[in-house]
Amino acid sequence: MTRVRNLLLFVVLAALWGSAFMAIKAGLLAGIPPVLFAAVRYDIAGVIMLAYAVVVLDDPLPRGRGQWTLVAIGSVLLIAAYHALLFVGETSPAVNSAAAAVIVSLSPVLTTGFARVFLPEERLSALGVFGLLLGLVGVAVLADLDPNNLLTGGFVAKLLVLAAAASFALGSVLTGRVDAQMPIESMEAWSMLGGALLMHLLSIALGESPAGVAWTSFDVLWSMAYLSIGASAIGFLIYFDLLERLGPIQINLVSYVAPIFAALSGWVVLREAPTPATFGGFFLIFIGFLLLKREAIREALGPTSSVSS
Repeated sequence: MTRVRNLLLFVVLAALWGSAFMAIKAGLLAGIPPVLFAAVRYDIAGVIMLAYAVVVLDDPLPRGRGQWTLVAIGSVLLIAAYHALLFVGETSPAVNSAAAAVIVSLSPVLTTGFARVFLPEERLSALGVFGLLLGLVGVAVLADLDPNNLLTGGFVAKLLVLAAAASFALGSVLTGRVDAQMPIESMEAWSMLGGALLMHLLSIALGESPAGVAWTSFDVLWSMAYLSIGASAIGFLIYFDLLERLGPIQINLVSYVAPIFAALSGWVVLREAPTPATFGGFFLIFIGFLLLKREAIREALGPTSSVSS
């Protein structure tokens, strides 16, 4: 039952975060300054999560150095750095949703590298590494990108998105090194609010202004609501829950599944028809995922096989 629950939450998280790339692009095209956009997104999400934490927890405030360290890591790396870099990177015409998804899908590879440094017990076998790389190839095929394009126009913007992926991977690993326990609800709420504050300060430093933004336009409202409530409040609640259960390497494999939902949401909302490359990418991602999760799948099928025999 626990494995089924984890799998369902994993798929939901991939769907929420995969379709978020499209929502980010919609909000940016509507004229919201990128860092301000990310900051307001987490103002809303943070308030929602803090209200939820107050309801479900006896004490929603962080206590002690360990808990405040978790909040600091979440605020700086998982929220502020990741989203500010991603949103700024996606303002470039050279970085569409597909390109951003491909670059962010490097997060599991980066997480593995950071884990080898900071978490010695986190390891992948040779077959697991092959599956990881195969999944990465599948994401590239899914996006139908020419690898040479990543080194030409928009290089700085793509480098910012890569830095965002590295920030998220590092934050995921560092939370595992902190010797402290903290309720997911309060960690998420205070990390979001702290990250939003940092992004507001950065937005001011960059000279961004809310003036001229049509805050009541349909595109602004739906993109902000989806990103704040769905991808942020609900998405990070699921993420931190699975991070605790699965560890940083496995949970960041969501980056491989998310592009599938990015493609599907683009097809449904933007009427973008799937190409042969889409199906090829799906296949490679699926095979890579099976290689990476082969032990968990074998364990899940074990009891069923013994009963049927």
